[in-house]
Amino acid sequence: MVQAETAITSLPDKMVKEPYRVMIVDDSAVIRGFLTRWLEAEADIQVVAIANNGVTALREFERSRPELVILDIEMPEMDGLTALPKLIQLDQAVQVIMASTLTRRNADVSLKALSMGAADYIAKPESTRVANEKEEFHRGLLEKIRALGATRRARSCKAGKVMSSPTLKPIVSEQKIVSPKFKKPAINLRAFDKTPSVPEVIAIGSSTGGPQALFRTFEALKGRTSLPILITQHMPGTFTAILAEHLGKIYEKDCREATDGEKVLKNRVYVAPGDWHLTVARKDSDVVIKLNQEPPENYCRPSVDPMLRSLATVYGANVLAIILTGMGHDGLDGCKMLAESGASVIVQDEETSVVWGMPGAVATAGLCNRVLPLHKIPDAIEKIINGRPV
Repeated sequence: MVQAETAITSLPDKMVKEPYRVMIVDDSAVIRGFLTRWLEAEADIQVVAIANNGVTALREFERSRPELVILDIEMPEMDGLTALPKLIQLDQAVQVIMASTLTRRNADVSLKALSMGAADYIAKPESTRVANEKEEFHRGLLEKIRALGATRRARSCKAGKVMSSPTLKPIVSEQKIVSPKFKKPAINLRAFDKTPSVPEVIAIGSSTGGPQALFRTFEALKGRTSLPILITQHMPGTFTAILAEHLGKIYEKDCREATDGEKVLKNRVYVAPGDWHLTVARKDSDVVIKLNQEPPENYCRPSVDPMLRSLATVYGANVLAIILTGMGHDGLDGCKMLAESGASVIVQDEETSVVWGMPGAVATAGLCNRVLPLHKIPDAIEKIINGRPV
């Protein structure tokens, strides 16, 4: 289980122990039932409200004041996409997890929801009777609730309040937060080599909050590099295909789900397909994509670590790795190999990350050359690939 709290600013003990307050919004009584049973079985999670559509959710929200909302997409009267901005208007700090079945339409709507302020998404199991699907969904949902809940509380603490909206009362009754002292792990940046190697490829790893971060990065990076870009974003298969399409429209270049055996070429973006690890290998004078379904790493497939390790093996120091927002520590081992080879590593900072897990793990391990807010990463990429100081 990912220890979300260790990846972010420390919280006062009382706030860590207070259960995360969750509202479930879904038109299926079956799904509402098993989600409630699952979550109520966890000591650190409390289901404070249940709703069967967006209209009921808005009414229940003001009564129950949840910190997190699990929001279905397809519902009668008011669907999830319509309800989302209204929920955020009630409390800008609320963490919304979109829940949908694995269809192209729902994948497209989920990505749109992320651009509208949803924090994350989760794919519903196709069958509640298939044990491994239920187990994966259960584990993933608990991780997301804990990571996003901890992030929300840390940010509220730093602002000196529990809830961001002045119209809502504090979640924790009788609780006073007076000048909390935060203990941040030290970040020791790794110096660039005096004559750094020129990157031949860019690699990006991301998870929670990743689609939003990728869209903004590629919009700003448009027209500034011809290097091939490899992306591993924690997503199921239907979602990765839609993600590649969205990136292609933004970046105005060939963005695709990677296929086994194809060459790594300039002016092309390769997205790891859901349920496949994306790696590279030498084949004569070319570098080619190699996909595999070896066991998940860090509970993930695709995982960032296999991609980065293979890039370190093939390209050595001529890699520029970017670790964006995400929970857990996927990418840490791969960045160790890249750092040993002399490759450049940049991570997104805590303030602009939805969850500072993956980038935080790399930063606090002393493996990155720079920790930057998201909007400064495209400029840094351009400078590094052109041999200029960052």
